[in-house]
Amino acid sequence: MNSFVHKTLVVQLQAGDTERFSVLAHLSYDAADPFAVTVVFSHDGRVLARWQLDREMLAEALRRPVGVGDVRMRPQARGMWQELRMEFLGDARADGGRHHAVVFGWAPGFAAFLRETYEVVQPGREEVHVDDFLAGVLAGG
Repeated sequence: MNSFVHKTLVVQLQAGDTERFSVLAHLSYDAADPFAVTVVFSHDGRVLARWQLDREMLAEALRRPVGVGDVRMRPQARGMWQELRMEFLGDARADGGRHHAVVFGWAPGFAAFLRETYEVVQPGREEVHVDDFLAGVLAGG
């Protein structure tokens, strides 16, 4: 059985006061890190940002608002279109504010990706190999 899931979705990025524009969201899941989903946002072959999200938080965000820190997500309806709204706060800017971007994606696309991850590792069946983790930390890795 494959322990990796990859999916690429077209999403809409809104940075600051700009209009939305299309970028790619490359989602990946690895059973070796069963709680995490990595999202790489790219445009014209250039990586714009890479975020590691909690898989359970991503699933909850399809139903209700979640997050209070650098990542906040919630479902959002736009007419008949069901979106997942993801708000990301980044590094500090020179003016004292923080970089800020909002990504809007088709919620059923994210749900389909999550269903594929559940075929690899079911929710509640995630395992963390603490001994391997500690050996890596002690080895300096």
